[in-house]
Amino acid sequence: MFRKILVTAAMLAAFGHAYAAVDVNTANEDALRGIKGIGPAKAKAILEERSAHGPFKDPSDLGKRVKGMGGHTVERLQAEGLAVGPAGAAANTQAAASAQTKGAAAAGNGANAANSATTQKSNATVAVKK
Repeated sequence: MFRKILVTAAMLAAFGHAYAAVDVNTANEDALRGIKGIGPAKAKAILEERSAHGPFKDPSDLGKRVKGMGGHTVERLQAEGLAVGPAGAAANTQAAASAQTKGAAAAGNGANAANSATTQKSNATVAVKK
């Protein structure tokens, strides 16, 4: 029994860390570089633009203001865990909670975890790419 609890806790920690959102408006250089696709130069450009002209309002604002970041690049970075603006942070937090609940159900926590995953799944926001 203790072993199952330990395995479940380890899986939850792993899923939570993997899906942790990095908010572009509050992150430092190291946090930005932790996103796959953002290197030292891009992180520096994001930080310089943010300090010069204030926080980014939405993903399109980030794409317009930072050289080399078009719409597709921003979408890919969001899929990797980058949050832009208040809506992006809320969506990524909800996705992380959903992933943690699914991980708990997969670990075999019983009917309660499965029911929780179903409930969480119905509350998730769906993003449609054009």
